[in-house]
Amino acid sequence: MPESRNSGPSKSGPIRPLLTADDELLRPERQLWAEGFSSVAGVDEAGRGCLAGPVVAAAVILPRYVDLPGVYDSKQLSDRERRELYRDLLAQPGIVYGWGIVGNEEIDEVNILNATHRAMRSAVKQLSVKPDVVLVDGLPVKDFIAPSRNLVGGDALSASIAAASILAKVRRDDIMIELDKKYPGYGFAGNKGYGTAKHLAALKTLGPCAAHRKTFHPVWEYLDDAPKQLELL
Repeated sequence: MPESRNSGPSKSGPIRPLLTADDELLRPERQLWAEGFSSVAGVDEAGRGCLAGPVVAAAVILPRYVDLPGVYDSKQLSDRERRELYRDLLAQPGIVYGWGIVGNEEIDEVNILNATHRAMRSAVKQLSVKPDVVLVDGLPVKDFIAPSRNLVGGDALSASIAAASILAKVRRDDIMIELDKKYPGYGFAGNKGYGTAKHLAALKTLGPCAAHRKTFHPVWEYLDDAPKQLELL
């Protein structure tokens, strides 16, 4: 179920110093604040290209006048660094965040692109403060509850999108760790549902489990009724 809380990062290591109000990573937010938008939400997703598990989106409204430890695109961080930032983000006074989760069965029903957009819209709806504008990582997404602007590569350009990237990634990783306990043998705790060599070998030996996306290649190849279609990743 989607969730929302008010509560965002301190971390060790050389990746980034404190994120301050004049930081380059806050440029998109500062531009929107200057245009009169008070609450700027960033939204990003995790798990779009996986063979199993849900797609998870997070939305984040950063506090405007608070120094935050720096955030980067979650893909540039180690698991330890991501989790450290994740904990600090959730503990940061003034941050607002929400999640949207769309499971593998719904992904198979509506396709991964539509499922990703659903998760993003849901995450924004779960924010306890309605945003005035939404910054979306990647291509445009329709039908948010507020006007939206897209930023290609936004997880490296916008602090709020970068924060959303971290929240979405860690939340989804935790879901996959739990699915690994429920469906052992596929290595979900390590591969997080991506098509690693171990995962593909397990698919060939064990066949798909209930957590797999049945319309994704090569998952469908191992189904008894093997639909001959490829999913758009």
